[in-house]
Amino acid sequence: MTYSRPHRFAFLLLAVATPAFAQNSQDDEPPAPLEQTVPVAEEEAPAPGAPLPLTEEQILREFDNFQRFLADKNYDEADVSAKRVVEMAIRFYGPQTQETAKALNNLAIVQHQNRQYDAAIQNFSSAIEILEILEDRLNDSLVNPLKGLGAAQLSQGRPDLASRSFQRATHITHVNEGPHNIEQVEILESLAEATVRMGELEEARDVLDRIHMLNVRHFKDDALGLLPSLMRRGEWQHRAGYYNDERATYRRAIRIIETTVGKNDPRLITPLVKLGESYYFYDAYSGGAGVTSGATGEAHFKRAVRIAEGSKELPWLELANTRLALADYYVFMEAHNRARKIYLQVWNSLSGDEDRREMRRDLLEGPITLREEALPTYAGGPSSAAGGPDGLLTGTIRVDYTVSTRGRVRNIRTVASPEEFTDMQRMVHREVRRRMFRPMLVDGVPVESGNQVFVHEFFYRQEQHDELKKKRELAETSGKK
Repeated sequence: MTYSRPHRFAFLLLAVATPAFAQNSQDDEPPAPLEQTVPVAEEEAPAPGAPLPLTEEQILREFDNFQRFLADKNYDEADVSAKRVVEMAIRFYGPQTQETAKALNNLAIVQHQNRQYDAAIQNFSSAIEILEILEDRLNDSLVNPLKGLGAAQLSQGRPDLASRSFQRATHITHVNEGPHNIEQVEILESLAEATVRMGELEEARDVLDRIHMLNVRHFKDDALGLLPSLMRRGEWQHRAGYYNDERATYRRAIRIIETTVGKNDPRLITPLVKLGESYYFYDAYSGGAGVTSGATGEAHFKRAVRIAEGSKELPWLELANTRLALADYYVFMEAHNRARKIYLQVWNSLSGDEDRREMRRDLLEGPITLREEALPTYAGGPSSAAGGPDGLLTGTIRVDYTVSTRGRVRNIRTVASPEEFTDMQRMVHREVRRRMFRPMLVDGVPVESGNQVFVHEFFYRQEQHDELKKKRELAETSGKK
């Protein structure tokens, strides 16, 4: 077994725009200088043409290159640089060392960014194996690569495997930091995402409750400090389809702001808008309660607009988005004259300098999805994920459609690949037809926008495809007879 000796240099595990893998390693203090000079044998000069010995400074320079490429989001160059760092770490420190494990983790982060999920999973796993050998299976240095592994597995379409990785990372934080540590919240949010994707909504709800209790405990003396976690909780409840729970969460956030800083504080705008948007959706888990009420949603949007217009220091973009939320609501309620009036007002307000015109292009010069439901990820249901990675293939449903001046879908055409997955095709077709859009505007006026394309990826197993193909051939044979 090879152990790493203390070094002045240690790699950093970087935080990037994927689930966080943040861990900063501090450099060791250099040893105190010796009082006596110890004679050392002179090293022989390298033979002509032979490569110079690798130094720690060379590794550090390459690591700086890697950091720069990553900061610039130049992921192709970051990938090349990260591979060089791994090679150098193995040569200089050895294959089973902390430095090599961290270098592998950084390489996996970049590969995840580049959607090279198989390679990322392999390198996260290698980093984990090295750390298990050097430390133990419950060492807190395993948390970051486990989070990265789970994120890559989730991106690859394996929420079942991702769930196990996140659960193990959570357990390790319990062992090292205690069962109520706040650091586990980020991991639990990723775990909730995995359970939602598997269709295990009750389990996702339990995870969200755990997150909430941890945040309440942590922010018990700071009511405003609880707001970010409440907003994230509302977003997760929305994704899971618990719209009544989502509304209760946003109402709590609103009460905290009203009680702490007043009823006209601009911090009320976002939870008011989110509360209004929740009424676009029917809560299937409430036994019929919570159906959209036209007046209820409108009241929240109007109040948000009044607060935004009365806040002198509010950024112009936030004011524009608040007004657009009310206009979008009128599209949903088919009060199109009211919607068009507000859209024109916002168009004019975003027609000044180049920054505003750029936002106008993003917000108004193309259709924007306002209401959409989650689509199934697996053919045959979430249970298809549990059979292991072998045979897990990717299919696509392509949808071509037009968005009308009233924000509704028209002229819809769908194509499945493989074509045998007609049930999945029908589900996607039905969902896209139900969606609502902010219509594209030209000179502030809604216009029809054709040639819109939506592609939904799903996962299936080879045996499912073979069975559907066989049924299709039997049906065609019976039809000919």
